[in-house]
Amino acid sequence: MKGKKYTQTQQVIDTLRQQGGYATLGNLYQIVDTSTWATKTPQESIRRIVQQSPVFFKIRPGLWALEECRDEVMRKFELKPGNKQSEEQFSHGYYQGLLVEIGKYRRMTTYVPAQDQNRLFIDRKLGEITDTTDLPDFTYDELKRKARTVDVIWFNERHMPSDFYEVEHTTDIKNSLSKFYELQDFNSGFFIVADANRKKEYEDKECINNASILVLYSTRKKSEVSVFRITSHCVMTETEMKAKEYPNKKVGKRYMTFNIVEEPSMVELIKNHNLIEKLIESYPEHVSGAPVFLEP
Repeated sequence: MKGKKYTQTQQVIDTLRQQGGYATLGNLYQIVDTSTWATKTPQESIRRIVQQSPVFFKIRPGLWALEECRDEVMRKFELKPGNKQSEEQFSHGYYQGLLVEIGKYRRMTTYVPAQDQNRLFIDRKLGEITDTTDLPDFTYDELKRKARTVDVIWFNERHMPSDFYEVEHTTDIKNSLSKFYELQDFNSGFFIVADANRKKEYEDKECINNASILVLYSTRKKSEVSVFRITSHCVMTETEMKAKEYPNKKVGKRYMTFNIVEEPSMVELIKNHNLIEKLIESYPEHVSGAPVFLEP
């Protein structure tokens, strides 16, 4: 009687058991012996195995574990189902670590802030895997202070920043956008790593950041138009709004506020091109009083 065939799935299971029940896909690609696999794409085969077999579960994208080790693995990472604080703490360090590993794979010098060096990337501290927690002297001190708190930065061989990364979970995405705004003069990539369900929030904040003109108009009397140039904007809290003697009795928790300067010269331009009529026609279900942001 022939022995039971040693399958690729069983090989991945045994490899994970040797690793303590969990591993990243990157580690599996390196340590699973695929020399006898009849495939030209062993990495795709490994990925398919962990994604389709019920004996594996996904801790985070790119990080897999054995179902038989679930309780042990979750305790090791101090992950408590339904506990947002433990989830966020683990996820933040995990995504920072992934960005560091990708950066090193691309032969970049990787940086994480000194205050994050003791965060864990799986079972290692970020300070152990990143190249530096000291920011290279690549610009003026004022801009370095802005860059120092960015979650991950990749530097090229000339010690100039190639890419800036911010990892966002529940904090306001505008904080990351504000940092990137201060650093925009560098020829670098700027990326926010966040859950896909926060994409709309990012797009809304990006619209606000790009807004330069405020138009006030009446849907009843389209000839009544006022135009203002936006010089700056910021978020104000309930306490700050009350200190400004905001007239509404019920004050919300947060407001986007604008500093504006009247631009009467643009009123005729808007009227001559029937822009108000076109705006109303384009947004027939638009709620009165709510802002509309249009790309230039």
